[in-house]
Amino acid sequence: MTSAATELDGRRARRGRNREAVVDALLELFREGELSPSVAAVAERSGVSLRSVFRYFDDLDEMGRIAIARHTEGVQHLFPLPKLGEGARTDRIKRMADHRVTLYEAVAPIVRATMIRAPFQPVIAAGLRDRREFLRGQVEAQFAPEISRVSEADRFALVAALDALTSFETLELWHRDRGLAFTKCASVMRRALDQLLPR
Repeated sequence: MTSAATELDGRRARRGRNREAVVDALLELFREGELSPSVAAVAERSGVSLRSVFRYFDDLDEMGRIAIARHTEGVQHLFPLPKLGEGARTDRIKRMADHRVTLYEAVAPIVRATMIRAPFQPVIAAGLRDRREFLRGQVEAQFAPEISRVSEADRFALVAALDALTSFETLELWHRDRGLAFTKCASVMRRALDQLLPR
């Protein structure tokens, strides 16, 4: 390999490392509660110069999309609900509540950043919409026997209530605004599901 080719490979590797460092820094800032950090803050955290950051990314929006996609890929395995729809009513209720609280713990900071960007970035908005649909489908499958017991006229309202109860937004309200511990969030969700679901 020529020295020019070696130098080019070295520059590409450095560029890749620096891009990764910038994305890592942005994710760290999201996790710390900085949901709309400046490019300067990201550059300082990553150790990459401000000028270089602008060479690697078109803008903060692109950086945010890449960071959110990276995080989503890393937590993808947490979204499926084990033994979906299986077991007794009480077991399914407990499994749903425990799963949603565990998932919330893992994704909350990045979902907050996602929700801020969604109204202005169609790609992020579409991903958020798809994820919500997936989780709503999970609720319908987990509690299909109970949902089938209500009249067709009442079914939409029941599913909507179950979906809202098990949502990120509800857990955000309980944990962040009301200060409930995660174990208490799971307990409250179990009791509420028990009250909502027909026997």
